[in-house]
Amino acid sequence: MRGVGGPLLTVSDLLSDLAVDGGSDHLEGGGDASVPSSPLAAQNLEEADPSDLHRLFGEDYDNLMKSLRENDPSWPSLMLKLCRALKTSDKLLSSANTNAEQLLQKVETLERVLERGDLVVGAIVETLEDHRPSKSKPPSK
Repeated sequence: MRGVGGPLLTVSDLLSDLAVDGGSDHLEGGGDASVPSSPLAAQNLEEADPSDLHRLFGEDYDNLMKSLRENDPSWPSLMLKLCRALKTSDKLLSSANTNAEQLLQKVETLERVLERGDLVVGAIVETLEDHRPSKSKPPSK
């Protein structure tokens, strides 16, 4: 690992540490020692549609858990499966964060529109009250 001690900040930190410790980046190909569970799993995660990430993560997780239940003696294979699941989860979380930021921006825009609408309605009500004939004044003839 680069540096000494300290908390793990993100999944991508772990992935980059694994790549540095291993000497080469085994994750770049998005490959796996086993046959991919679906054609989408064979694609590079950078090209994966964000709407498919949840399903892809589920497939990677299920594949890893199946290997662990079967007591697969191939630790490199398990490490690659774990790294792929972590990389998929990192991309899924990144996509979720982006979507949350976009939603927050839309909510802020909506709040500004509603505030402007409230100001306009208040001005209209005030104008109507100013132009309403007062009941205390006698009507002019």
